[in-house]
Amino acid sequence: MKKLLYITANTKPEDLSVSKTVGRSFVKEFLSKNADYMVEELDLYNENIPEINHRIFKGRAELVSGNDYNTLSDEDKKIVDRINELCNQFLSADTYVIAAPMWSVSYPARLKSYLDCIIINNRLIKISEEDIKGLLDDKKRNMVYIQSSAAVYPKIFNSKFNHAIDYFRDVFKFLGVNKFDYILVEGTEDSSVGKAKAIGNVQNNIKSVVNKFTENIPLMDRM
Repeated sequence: MKKLLYITANTKPEDLSVSKTVGRSFVKEFLSKNADYMVEELDLYNENIPEINHRIFKGRAELVSGNDYNTLSDEDKKIVDRINELCNQFLSADTYVIAAPMWSVSYPARLKSYLDCIIINNRLIKISEEDIKGLLDDKKRNMVYIQSSAAVYPKIFNSKFNHAIDYFRDVFKFLGVNKFDYILVEGTEDSSVGKAKAIGNVQNNIKSVVNKFTENIPLMDRM
């Protein structure tokens, strides 16, 4: 069975979080069209996401192993074990759904910490003398980034106010993910829109992206 890894990055519970509410709607719609999928969830603000440090690496972003691992303190061994666990979870997925709010025209720091943990040598990337290559091209994978924001930003300013979209598109494409798309839930604190309307405005977007994933229509170059 295939796996959808649903990653959320918001301190709020789902009933108070717009990004999580829309993310849940997307997951439900996706499962209704893809019965061969199971879901695994990762709430980054309720999970142990280690702070990486130099002691757990043997150079060039590669985790220690073997005899080097045995020389680590118990605390550092737990960090290495947890990072390997997160990597294995990520690698086993076929579709990634990340739901997060826009914070400071970017994304929550915990989400960056998570990616820093898992994008390591010989797991998600391969570093050689010649180049650095993503390792997620071993099978077809999809990724959608769902972002909520308090205001509505004109599309001509997307490059200035939606840094997260560019970042995740570039990172996942580099890693080898075949398809990327995004859903913007805008105006949650705008008096002319509000949370309920902002959520309602993206329901057709949810169906459209799910259909594109299901029908294998290329998405990566949408922006």
